[in-house]
Amino acid sequence: MKALIKEFKEFVSRGNVMDMAVGIIIGGAFTAIVTSLVNDVAMPLLSLITGGFDFTSLCIVLGEGEQAATLNYGSFIAAVINFLLIALVIFLLIKMVNKFSRKKVEEPSPVTTKVCPYCREEIAIEAVRCPHCTSELTQAAE
Repeated sequence: MKALIKEFKEFVSRGNVMDMAVGIIIGGAFTAIVTSLVNDVAMPLLSLITGGFDFTSLCIVLGEGEQAATLNYGSFIAAVINFLLIALVIFLLIKMVNKFSRKKVEEPSPVTTKVCPYCREEIAIEAVRCPHCTSELTQAAE
């Protein structure tokens, strides 16, 4: 039992478990923001475009009477539209974050080596004799 508890403590104290926990918590908070953006901004705009049409009211009645079962395909259509809007918003937010967090491209390091024209081995750029084939290097041979 003590070995199990020790193994569990090691598992929980690993960095990747803590990172995952933080990610889940931030993801939950981020979900609230994205849901509000979709429900409070995007869906009213979509409603304006469709003339105020409510997809959730679309259904097929399966049977007769007041308590007949219904196939609510309109709710499914609304859920698909909601998903697509959330996916679009997340895509745009991630694209914006990536744009701001791009790192500067590092400048190439200065050239410190060259290739011997005789043996094709890499040597120091200041070398006047190749350490591999012992050929004398002249300015013209470089």
